[in-house]
Amino acid sequence: MESAISNPDFNIEEEELKRTKRRKTETRDPESDPKPETIRWRSESEQRNYSTKLVEALRQVRRNSSSSPSSAKLSSSSSSVGRHREIRDAANRVLAVSAKGKTRWSRAILTSRLSSKLAHNNTKHKKANRVGAKVTGCSRFSRPEKKRLPPVQRKVKVLSRLVPGCRKVSLPNLLEEATDYIAALEMQVRAMTKITEILTGAPVNRLGSS
Repeated sequence: MESAISNPDFNIEEEELKRTKRRKTETRDPESDPKPETIRWRSESEQRNYSTKLVEALRQVRRNSSSSPSSAKLSSSSSSVGRHREIRDAANRVLAVSAKGKTRWSRAILTSRLSSKLAHNNTKHKKANRVGAKVTGCSRFSRPEKKRLPPVQRKVKVLSRLVPGCRKVSLPNLLEEATDYIAALEMQVRAMTKITEILTGAPVNRLGSS
């Protein structure tokens, strides 16, 4: 004890050892702490980029509708319905472009314009075939009864129809695509709500009423 008191260097070294041990116990390893995962479609930068592209796409839709001569011939109700459809399609296309084609639903939306043209041509052929079938009387035949699916499979089938391009995928892929698609739609709603508030100068709730 007397040697410890008489030797101040020994006391200083002992105190330093105690401090270093205390620091080690109090500090945590940063690698052991769980890192916050960056969820897709939730960042401000993604919403900002989408909003910028969406505004430009809506301007293009407005320019096309004002310059087309066929829009002036349509009635007000039919023209408003067509304009709403164009706005919806433009918003979905921008959303698919923001996904960069990494998901099945985004690729399905990007290719929907070509498929819609093909479907329009197919409907013409189907109508012609129906007329011929009615004339010849070949349309009357007994259809086999469809088996009712279990409730879970019915819900999965409905979900696969709601997510673009996911009608023939496995359940794990469907859930993954649906999760990403729902998050993207939520970001789309937030961006369009913000744009509406800027244009109207009034807050807009989730139901769309100001």
